[in-house]
Amino acid sequence: MPENLSRQILAEHLVEGELTPGEPIALRIDQTLLQDATGTMACMQYEQLEVPRVKVDRAVQYIDHNVIQLDFKNPDDHRMLQAYAGRYGIHYSRPGNGICHYVHIERFAKPGGILIGADSHTTTSGALGMIAIGAGGLDVAVAMAGNHFEISCPEVVEVHLDGTLARPWVQAKDIILELLRQREAAGGKGKIFEFTGPGTADLSIPERGTIANMIAELGATSAVFPPDEETREWLEAQEREEDFEDIGPEEGAEYDDRVDIDLGDLGPLVAKPSNPDNVVGVEEVVGTEIAQVCMGSSVNSGYYDLALPAAVLADRDGQIVHPSIQATATPGSRQILSAIAESGVYRQLIEGGVRMLEPVCGPCVGMGQAPPSDSNSLRTFNRNFPGRSGTPEDSVFLCSPAVAAVSMMTGRIEDPREYGDAPEVLDPPRLKPYVDDLHIFAPPSEEEAERIEIPGGPNIKPPPEHEPIEESVSACIATVQPDDITTGDLVPDGAEVMAYRSNIPAIAEYVFAHRDPEFRGRMKEWGEGFIVGGHNYGQGSSREHAAIAPLQLGVKAVFAKSYARIHRRNLVAQGIPALTFSDESDYDRAEVGERWTLPNIRAELEERFEEITVSDEESGEEFKVTHDFAPQECDVLVAGGLLAYLKDQENGGGNGSGSKDAPATGEGGTPDRGAPKPEGVRS
Repeated sequence: MPENLSRQILAEHLVEGELTPGEPIALRIDQTLLQDATGTMACMQYEQLEVPRVKVDRAVQYIDHNVIQLDFKNPDDHRMLQAYAGRYGIHYSRPGNGICHYVHIERFAKPGGILIGADSHTTTSGALGMIAIGAGGLDVAVAMAGNHFEISCPEVVEVHLDGTLARPWVQAKDIILELLRQREAAGGKGKIFEFTGPGTADLSIPERGTIANMIAELGATSAVFPPDEETREWLEAQEREEDFEDIGPEEGAEYDDRVDIDLGDLGPLVAKPSNPDNVVGVEEVVGTEIAQVCMGSSVNSGYYDLALPAAVLADRDGQIVHPSIQATATPGSRQILSAIAESGVYRQLIEGGVRMLEPVCGPCVGMGQAPPSDSNSLRTFNRNFPGRSGTPEDSVFLCSPAVAAVSMMTGRIEDPREYGDAPEVLDPPRLKPYVDDLHIFAPPSEEEAERIEIPGGPNIKPPPEHEPIEESVSACIATVQPDDITTGDLVPDGAEVMAYRSNIPAIAEYVFAHRDPEFRGRMKEWGEGFIVGGHNYGQGSSREHAAIAPLQLGVKAVFAKSYARIHRRNLVAQGIPALTFSDESDYDRAEVGERWTLPNIRAELEERFEEITVSDEESGEEFKVTHDFAPQECDVLVAGGLLAYLKDQENGGGNGSGSKDAPATGEGGTPDRGAPKPEGVRS
């Protein structure tokens, strides 16, 4: 049977299992990616594995999130991460060199490979024909140690693009917003989206990166753009011609599903507050007053993404950013910053009144440029979850650079098609971009690495220990949450909270700070508790802190109608059962303060029961919840978490379940060599 490209890549990397959608498969990993907000915990957990050198082809640690240095916390983290990188064989991209997603497609992503990264937008590298998957930091750490990554085999959905975009007023951002409008925020769960058709060939690599980046907003596993001549030219420009592979779907390849989008029918789209799938045509929101326009950062931060707004400003005979607007632009990398500086785009932007920010994540994760109270913010970013901007009651609209360009001149959302012909943008300064890796530090030799000491700091604390699950677990319901709870609701974004990413006891003080301020008080009083949630619980970021911080507070289990993929796995990896209501009406039973008991939880996991018994002590009734744990995940939960499971395997599988050769990463992952020996974390 002719195969699509995604299945070819999966088959090439398959170690265990069969490529049947929904079934667990173990994959060999080529590359890993960490950033500083997730890397501190991941590196401390990697240290527990006692593997002296990373065992993937390329591991990269980026510094791009926690760059605001209000005090010693973030600088201490960066110093520690640079030492970890040198000690264990990880490449280190220093602050200011660029955002991990953009730099990785410039310098490292390879067609046909598999990348996992501790950032949900790792998917950006799918622009070059990789399967790039976001994961929790612990799973990435275990993969760096040479273990396979296990995940439920995804379906592969063909997205067939016909026609051509009506550039520049209709852009790649509108393609992914259209896909979000059709499929909604959880519509990609368990799926890889593979892009085909003549409209795909017409997209540049940065445009493909925009789509692959935001495929994460559908909850998807990955997005894949088969390599073509555009890919070859991109790699040649990056002086990486040898990384090109002439691979693609076989003629007549079959897919599990198909989406057809005629690019000629698309117009500019906008995602209204407060979810990326709340998409409408721009004409529905024209005239909406705004106080802020933010361009670039994690997505739409390439050369032409910034050159168009610059040209619009320069074309208007002295027109500047409207006096009521604060406008910012963030290049995706130092390479892009150099290009816009040399071409004149930078000057056009600053003369027009745009504030230029360094190439870091910045306002995309609430690191500065929070919008005013009771106002609207228009952003070319990928997410508009409540409070992500740094303003708790924010109102953020997502759009393309074209919509942002015309809107920042009037102080209200505009339809760029009403502005006639677009101005000519300034060409990039040279045929080839400014290419060097001076600020990506390769690790020293193994002999030198052994002499590197890992520095600590007063804000750096080890993660909580994993304890085996008890025979019976009983606790009160500490909070009941609705659908679409984000990991940002669990552990908020912003400079204040993110500075505690290496200090779990401190960051635990912020769990549900905006959603349920009394939650932490209840947990401190009771010492343990359950969380109840609705559909798509834990959508958004890959931050495993959204699982580790509840563990620190004593959360024993989570009950929800459904889960986002990465957060579900992060809960399991930290030893917290992620249980699903068999009957969704049982969600209505839950009230804060009621006590539920899982009377046989350990035995039911050990025996691989498909349902788990719950006793409602208030009513005296029993009901069932279910789960989708792989067999190895049951063993991980019995052991109390992934690190405890690995240690147990090294000691002969003393928890009485599983096999010594069972997977140890991903959604039930597996060691490919002997299991490592976790011990204490240096703080």
